[in-house]
Amino acid sequence: MVGVFRRSLSFPNKTPSRPSQKPAISHHIRSISLPCRSHPLISQIKDEINDLTTWVSTSKLHQQTYSNLCHGLTLLKDIHDYLHDILQLPQTQESLRRQPQWVEKLLEDFLRFVDIYGIFQTSILALKEEHSAAQMATRKRDDPKVVLYVKAKNKIANQMEKLVCDIRCISQLHSRHIVSDLSSPTLVSLGDAELAGVIGDVISVTVSVSIALFNGIAMSLASRKLSWRQLVKSSRTGKRVKKELQGIEEFQQGGLEGLSNLNKARDEEVRAALKRMQDLESCICGIETVSERVFRALINSRVALLNTLTLTQ
Repeated sequence: MVGVFRRSLSFPNKTPSRPSQKPAISHHIRSISLPCRSHPLISQIKDEINDLTTWVSTSKLHQQTYSNLCHGLTLLKDIHDYLHDILQLPQTQESLRRQPQWVEKLLEDFLRFVDIYGIFQTSILALKEEHSAAQMATRKRDDPKVVLYVKAKNKIANQMEKLVCDIRCISQLHSRHIVSDLSSPTLVSLGDAELAGVIGDVISVTVSVSIALFNGIAMSLASRKLSWRQLVKSSRTGKRVKKELQGIEEFQQGGLEGLSNLNKARDEEVRAALKRMQDLESCICGIETVSERVFRALINSRVALLNTLTLTQ
């Protein structure tokens, strides 16, 4: 006779006091209001703006150098990258949709920035081409072409001075916009006001760094001869005008001012001048590269603003 065996299942005893092996799931709830003080992008862009504001203040105390100028432009490009990311946030877009008229004014400001940096890119490219031609003329000891190079530099210096005036106009227009828009009833939350403040600070540092760039190149390329007005100012302020006219250090050291006549210059003098011009060409190319990154970042910021406005229509 075959016995029948039944299978029995045994379960381990559960201990109610024993903690669960699986950690509890934590949920992080992010406020949709702007500003969110814990949001990393807001904190980061404010830190970057503070760093760039310090850079602007420090740069005014010393003669501008190529490396320092490129550092300032790089900081500016990073700030606009952060701004682009902030403009992609849903809470930012919601805030901007409540203020379509203000966004329209911002689009005008950023369009002016883009236009000015587009003109600057054209001018710096022309300077690079003129500088290359001047190096060839120096090797051939062609004084007439060197004279043309000096005239071309003065023309580009005048263009830089005009860009300074244009960039200052953006600051003045934006200040008027801020005064009128911050008093508008559409800014109903602290988030709207902080967003307006952050964008206003971005525009402010963009103007300051751009002025340092355009002024530095204008002072470096312009003729060393002082006008009557500058002479009068120099007599009143002493070394102040001299310091203002120094421009960018590497640009000052890379010219042909030391050679009044190439045909009579010694070979070692010409070689030294060519070495300085080669170093200056590297600086021009470097400024062209980093300013183009700023130019692209400005375009991206304006496109983000334009997309926000398009969604409201």
